[in-house]
Amino acid sequence: MEIAIIADDTRKELMTQFCIAYCGILSKHNICATGKTAAVLADATGLKIEQLLPGSNGGEQQITSRIAYNEIDILLYFRGTNPKPKFDEAEYHLLRMCDVHNVPVATNIATAEVLIRALERGDLDWREIVNPRSEYNRRKRRAAQGIKT
Repeated sequence: MEIAIIADDTRKELMTQFCIAYCGILSKHNICATGKTAAVLADATGLKIEQLLPGSNGGEQQITSRIAYNEIDILLYFRGTNPKPKFDEAEYHLLRMCDVHNVPVATNIATAEVLIRALERGDLDWREIVNPRSEYNRRKRRAAQGIKT
């Protein structure tokens, strides 16, 4: 599966702890994350994480675009809890694209744990039908056919 991760500055430590706890599951999947989040998570967990632009410099838009092209299967988005002084258009479009393309999204640790456990059990394998071009799904098909990668 293709997993995208975004964590507000106030939630990076929580996301790091989450990824350390579920490193075994996450290591079986492709992960991308916005700038600083990717660096922090890769350093703390040793996971291979594709580093996108910082969220405020276009990283959220990069993930939104990937969701629009069905290149993301799960979004873990630990948002800040303080009210924002103005409407956040990038966040609105990101969450809207998740709704449009049926991408499961977690905005807090409780929902993230439910999604990761579901991922581990295979409950999200229906995404293979929606996202057949993902690298994870191609590897899975080759393995099922007995083709070595």
